[in-house]
Amino acid sequence: MAIIITDECINCGACEPECPNTAIYEGAVDWKYSEGTSLEGNIKLPNGEAVDADAEQEPVSDEFYFIAPDKCTECVGFHEEPQCAAVCPVDCCVPDDAIVETKEELLGKQKFLHN
Repeated sequence: MAIIITDECINCGACEPECPNTAIYEGAVDWKYSEGTSLEGNIKLPNGEAVDADAEQEPVSDEFYFIAPDKCTECVGFHEEPQCAAVCPVDCCVPDDAIVETKEELLGKQKFLHN
């Protein structure tokens, strides 16, 4: 499952540089699939949706840091545990029960993002 940042976030920014997928963004900031990945141009996401990897996407939150769920692999393929959760001083980086993915799915996503 993807990791989410709860509204208990204090906007310290400790998590952002730790993400190997560049999936963490400051609140109200547009994001791109291409940032921090090997994706470029028109792509087909694992869920079948077609998008332009360089197109700006709407922020998930306007108030605090957020994680783009399509880019979150829980650090599978990079680290033993999600690095955002490991460095968060207020423990607000938690599993998102609404997006459940197996380790194999997360590894597949990691390979998709960094082919």
